[in-house]
Amino acid sequence: MIEARFNTELLERLQTWQYTVITVVIDKLRHTEQYQTWRYDPYHYCLKVLIERYVRWLQARHTIGDVLAESRQGKEDMRLKRSFERVYEEGSEWVTPALIHEHLTSRQLKVKSKSNNIAGLQLADIIAHPSYKVALARRNNEAIPRTFGGQIGQILLESKYYRGPSGRVGGWGIKWLP
Repeated sequence: MIEARFNTELLERLQTWQYTVITVVIDKLRHTEQYQTWRYDPYHYCLKVLIERYVRWLQARHTIGDVLAESRQGKEDMRLKRSFERVYEEGSEWVTPALIHEHLTSRQLKVKSKSNNIAGLQLADIIAHPSYKVALARRNNEAIPRTFGGQIGQILLESKYYRGPSGRVGGWGIKWLP
């Protein structure tokens, strides 16, 4: 009874809160097999693609934003920060450094641990797996699972994913990487 009330209220909140979702999924095995000589760290590759979409989202809204990641601890955090700084300084194939500088408030990636209980990181945790399931279902031309996570995924698909200039979710709100 308590769980059912909690789930119902959470679904209502996920529907009414104002937020936009950008999900990047990488098939690590395929990435490793496909790119024998060029192997971008999958986590860092996803970060770069997320930054590209996020900067384009900020640009479309004529605003600025910040980037916060959940800590992976120690050396991993330092590697991710360096990767972020590299994208900030060099841009990417799709986003120039000038555009990044114009729309991101800092050249530094903010990293916070789960114990800080930051609302945005908590929300990201709640929607991460359902968003992956939506991406997978769309890729395989299947229905979204009829589970609680599937209900979250349906909310994301209906109104929360970033839709690029063409209005499409694919490639913008959901990006599948090889």
